[in-house]
Amino acid sequence: MRPHYPRRYSPAMNQKTWPNSQDSSHYTALSFYPKHHNNRPLKRVTPTRRWVWLPKNSPTPQRGPSDQTGDFTMLPNDVMIKIAGSFNQPTLQAASLVCRAWNDALRPLCQAMFFLARGKKLKHGRGGFEVNYEEALKNFLKGAARGSTLAMVDAGLLYWDMGKKEEGMKLYERAAELGHPAGQCNLGLSYLQVEPPNMKEAVKWIYKSANSGFVRAQYQLALCLQHGRGFERDACEAAKWYIKASEGGYVRAMFNTSLCYQVGDGVAQSYQQSKRWMKRAADRGHSKAQFEHALYLFAEGNMMAAAVYLELATRAGETAAGHVRTALFEQMSPASQERTIQIANNWRALPALH
Repeated sequence: MRPHYPRRYSPAMNQKTWPNSQDSSHYTALSFYPKHHNNRPLKRVTPTRRWVWLPKNSPTPQRGPSDQTGDFTMLPNDVMIKIAGSFNQPTLQAASLVCRAWNDALRPLCQAMFFLARGKKLKHGRGGFEVNYEEALKNFLKGAARGSTLAMVDAGLLYWDMGKKEEGMKLYERAAELGHPAGQCNLGLSYLQVEPPNMKEAVKWIYKSANSGFVRAQYQLALCLQHGRGFERDACEAAKWYIKASEGGYVRAMFNTSLCYQVGDGVAQSYQQSKRWMKRAADRGHSKAQFEHALYLFAEGNMMAAAVYLELATRAGETAAGHVRTALFEQMSPASQERTIQIANNWRALPALH
């Protein structure tokens, strides 16, 4: 006999597609004991208990080596310092909250962040501090002594600017060996600038930094490949690294990438790609790119836009752009000249890495 259902009800109404798009979650709990199947109630099955005999006063099982492989709380403090030496302030604070062991191990690095921040204020004259390079260096060295590779790099920069290149390179080397990409890049560049240059070590550290994704090192590596410094000249490899650094936001690389596309050096010649990268560099404040992009616009007949970029390049100190700007302004109406100046006054560079 066919079962009788209430009015305006059908079996399909009790069927749901899993997961249901209307549910608040894409996943739902499944019951292991369905109440009905084919309209018949099912008997609930009680799971069988299993008894395990343990000897009286049995010792607590000890974890073997395989059980401890995922327990990162047991890492020695010196290992934790090496791992977290390049952490910035937010990352370091987050890691310190994992457990008490990590908090204790990372305490010296948290102290280093205080000295690093204070050193930067003294170096740049911020936060109510007057510029004081000697005091800034002392703070950076205190941070470096506590294991911060960030402080090592800043101390190395100050030493280098003071003419103490050997001290600077020692700090770069410490940071580089701990895996800090800026330290690796700075160490490689230092080997290029000392007398006599050590090309082997320079290439080694710049290449390591570039491979880690540090865009300034990628740009420097491209320069070495383009000019044959430490490598055989390879235009294709140079263009590849220029493009990588450009995609990472490095403005100087954007300008050089545009030039590569402009003349077909290492890449297929492309006017559109050249113009695209030149505009990106110009919009981020590269003065030579602003001048070159203005010439692109002038060739296309876009006089107003060309005049704006020429004005920006002139203000940035590009002498040649100033001559072209003067000649172009003579062909423009006073209203157009005023509009150009107004746009240039309100212009702001897009954020970028320099």
